[in-house]
Amino acid sequence: MSEPLVRTAGLRKHYLAGDAIVHAVAGVSLSIQPGEFVAIVGRSGSGKSTLMSMLGLLERPETGKYVLNGREVTNLDEDARAAVRSREIGFVFQMSSLLARSSAVENVELPLAYAGVRRAERHSRAKAVLDRVGLTQRFGHWPHQLSGGEQQRVAIARALVNNPVLILADEPTGALDSKTADDVLSLFTSLNEEGRTIVVVTHAPEVAKRAGRRITLHDGCIVSDTLVESLTSISAEPAGNCDP
Repeated sequence: MSEPLVRTAGLRKHYLAGDAIVHAVAGVSLSIQPGEFVAIVGRSGSGKSTLMSMLGLLERPETGKYVLNGREVTNLDEDARAAVRSREIGFVFQMSSLLARSSAVENVELPLAYAGVRRAERHSRAKAVLDRVGLTQRFGHWPHQLSGGEQQRVAIARALVNNPVLILADEPTGALDSKTADDVLSLFTSLNEEGRTIVVVTHAPEVAKRAGRRITLHDGCIVSDTLVESLTSISAEPAGNCDP
């Protein structure tokens, strides 16, 4: 087996809610191999979005260890964390959050502009990835001229344009109708079949079924880790190992 792309050990994060302490992530240890399609599921408040934020280097754990693509990233400073996010992680959220006054191709170019890529190259790369997500005829369209599904495809293209090693998606179909959601999920499946590593946070069973592996959180702990097709439990180092 290859080296894990994602490896965490004992990640913890808590918040204060009035006088109560909420253990959003309570000692999570897991590994994700390159090329996996993983769904992180659980009820509202289970800690799944907090865990994704830590995997995406948007939040820091209070304790624990995180290794991404062979590099210890837990204690990097903010500039280094931003650089890792820019190069190695693509984000897709429930709302596409496109810039209203920028065309589809300009929205996709944005991460490349931040990375200092020349205009001609970023335009070429953005067009190529928009073509990959099925928007060849929509390069110059404004967001208001695109359907909800098309806007989300632009957001996926934007996540792909830097060729990240890890794609993180938080409820990516939550704002879409069932037919459009199915089209977007089919795109994720296709990208995974190309070898992309995808982690989707969702509460929707139809989304989780598309993944090859399902990790269930409850009160910040992993309570099950299964291969979806066989529903066979696999090691979560081990599942249910949290201790708030």
